[in-house]
Amino acid sequence: MKISTSFLSCRNVVKAVRHLSLTDADYIHMDYIDFSFTDGRELSFRKMKKIAKVTTKRLDIHLMTCDLKKAILNFSTFNCEYITFHLEATKDPLKYIDMIHSYSIKCGIAINPNTDIEAIKPYLDKIDLVLVMGVEPGFGGQEFNFSVIEKLNDLRHYLITNKLNVSISVDGGVNDTNIKEISKYADIVVAGSFVTKGEDYQEQINKLKI
Repeated sequence: MKISTSFLSCRNVVKAVRHLSLTDADYIHMDYIDFSFTDGRELSFRKMKKIAKVTTKRLDIHLMTCDLKKAILNFSTFNCEYITFHLEATKDPLKYIDMIHSYSIKCGIAINPNTDIEAIKPYLDKIDLVLVMGVEPGFGGQEFNFSVIEKLNDLRHYLITNKLNVSISVDGGVNDTNIKEISKYADIVVAGSFVTKGEDYQEQINKLKI
């Protein structure tokens, strides 16, 4: 299981990313919010660009916007492993799957806690990752919604049954008390406030490695 670390809850995000870069986290998770899709903490693209320059780690971009064309174009210049957009943010997911892949970047689709996995099944043979939200998108520090465990189980079973090579990522409320249950289904976990509110980021990351 890989770990993608988020700085959404941090006041000094540049300092936090520098510290995260010294850990053995696999990715830096970048949440982009422009209020067109959800409320939350807004960090401008200019700020994101500055943040991206202080790390050599691969980036895990999470787009929380309805202006996907502009966002994908902007972030395609970053050192991205994944660019993920929300299924709920567009009526034409195929358009943006193709756009992300055209930049030789892996494509992910995120689904909110209340979105049924049936909605994402038509796209699973075309994407690289499903990001299952364990909280409502937009704000860090929320508690994990255990109702999504059944969804994770169903999604894992569907991927195995259909022999689909798609990674499952879980974002929101991940900590050392629920990681054992989440890790049964997740290939990647996004850890934010649990890591960055600790004095030693690496020690917090170690607690997630079971």
